[in-house]
Amino acid sequence: MQVHAHLRILTINPGSTSTKIAIFENTKQVFLKNIKHTTEELSQFSNIIEQYNFRKQKIIDELNQSGIESDTVKIIMGRGGMIKPLASGVYEINDAMVHDLQIGYMGEHASNLGGLIAIDIARSIKGAKAYIADPVVVDELCPLARISGHPDFERISIFHALNQKAIARTYANQIGRTYEELNLIIAHLGGGISVSAHNHGQVIDTNNALNGDGPFSPERSGGLPVAAIVKCAFSGKYTEAEMLKMITGKGGLTAYLDTNDAYAVEQAVLSGDKQAKLILEALAYQVAKDIGAMSTVLEGQVNAILLTGGMAHGKFIVDTIIKRVTHISQIRVFPGEDEMAALALNGLMVAEKKIEVKKYK
Repeated sequence: MQVHAHLRILTINPGSTSTKIAIFENTKQVFLKNIKHTTEELSQFSNIIEQYNFRKQKIIDELNQSGIESDTVKIIMGRGGMIKPLASGVYEINDAMVHDLQIGYMGEHASNLGGLIAIDIARSIKGAKAYIADPVVVDELCPLARISGHPDFERISIFHALNQKAIARTYANQIGRTYEELNLIIAHLGGGISVSAHNHGQVIDTNNALNGDGPFSPERSGGLPVAAIVKCAFSGKYTEAEMLKMITGKGGLTAYLDTNDAYAVEQAVLSGDKQAKLILEALAYQVAKDIGAMSTVLEGQVNAILLTGGMAHGKFIVDTIIKRVTHISQIRVFPGEDEMAALALNGLMVAEKKIEVKKYK
């Protein structure tokens, strides 16, 4: 693919209640839209995959209304979904990936729609290609990290790979090093929370940020007392679906404070709400504990601790974490989720042949 001065890249990032789209000309963002989906709109669908046509049409309508000619887009980057565990990198979307996105090979998540919509739009544009980059199922775990304590249950890698890898490279570039030279602990603080040990370019340990491991978050319960969960599951009070929702969707801040809005909770803390302060401090406390655990994974050789994700905008959360881990290493804060720019950068590197596109099998 020949790279020209204004290579247009479309990035698609579906979330639970919104779909973010952006147009980049090389690395310059020239268009951004966060398409909100109301509870009423989504309630007509029984699962995420049924939202496919609805969300795809919303994207096309938004591009048309904004006067963006779709045939000027040559690369479409979709947020990677719950496919088979794979190595970090960029993958061209093929039939095997489409199948696994449709069935939710590793589980149901809105990000599964990213690749499906990307390939469908690409097929309607002459010469366009569709890819995903660093999906949530990137798996670089060391053998020790896979052991759970019982052979029937293996620990798996589900974390915010795209943002963590992008932030790691950003930090490395800022200090004049390469990502592969560094040992980093990165905590992504968002709707889900992942705390990961990056050992010279490989994430050798991380918590499962989706379904029942690590710190609790705005919507997820994190690691819960196992025996209590078993008793609850067999109590007859809850269905399997209700139990799973308790772990992911209606856990964490949502369960304790009836909101998944961390900013609103922090404002309540600043207004003197003691219960809000206890729960938010507990969230930060659990993040700090996992950072400490990851420092042992790296045998104390930690170049830096990086805090990122939407909640990294919150001073109370960040300060509470920092005071507990400052003895481990220097700390840098990268607030927000630069996933759209990360997707675009991966697309540009493909066009410029700076990285090799991998094949999904």
